Amino acid sequence: MRRLLSRAPQSLKDAVYRAQHPVRFGSLRRLTPISDDYGFDRGTPVDRYYVEGFLARFAASPDYTGGAIQGRVMEVGGRDYIDAFAVLGDRPGPGITHHVDVLHYSAANPEATIVGSLTEPETLPADAFDCIICTQTLHVIYDVHAAVAGLYRMLAPGGTLLATVPGITRSCVPDRDEWGDWWRFTSLSARRVLEESFPAEHVTVEARGNILTAIGFLHGLASRELRRDELEVDDPDYEVVITIRATKPAA
Repeated sequence: MRRLLSRAPQSLKDAVYRAQHPVRFGSLRRLTPISDDYGFDRGTPVDRYYVEGFLARFAASPDYTGGAIQGRVMEVGGRDYIDAFAVLGDRPGPGITHHVDVLHYSAANPEATIVGSLTEPETLPADAFDCIICTQTLHVIYDVHAAVAGLYRMLAPGGTLLATVPGITRSCVPDRDEWGDWWRFTSLSARRVLEESFPAEHVTVEARGNILTAIGFLHGLASRELRRDELEVDDPDYEVVITIRATKPAA
């Protein structure tokens, strides 16, 4: 049998192999994703589950702990996560976010209070923020080294950067067509880039994801379509989202 099979066409060999090693693809055997909207149309996308879980760890709780998200806080691109994880107030206090800014490259964004670019330091305030939230952004900036330097510049002494970057992901649209989609990160590359601006001992980098969540995210599944115990297993060989906490040294 082996001798006969060795002379057979490759297509027949492949058919015999599939019969001997069956894989049940089910609804995954397709050439288009289950959702073409990253999973937003089905619920919270898998990558956002990891982003939100990361930020929740640093949310303020005035009756218990200050958290990192407090004081004067800036978010890049919008204020969705400030509204979700900050405790807003009119005056400074432990655990209170008393001033909110949004950085965007265009004044067309109605939420923008600072119009500028992370790669153009002259457009950015210096030593200004107690916390900066920058999620899923650095990969669409070509000069990522300058962008990290810009984030460092904006932090007040002792301030904290909370950032996330993609590891395994599909092409990012419409960003790709607007200003580019340049990079995918690993935990090693994220740490190395951050340590160009921040002291190494002030940088914490972690990776979230596994083979199942990577496949689910690429297909556009929502996080609720996976079990919590599946979402919470992290395999260093399948980094879906990289999380970064970096602190500017106090003066």
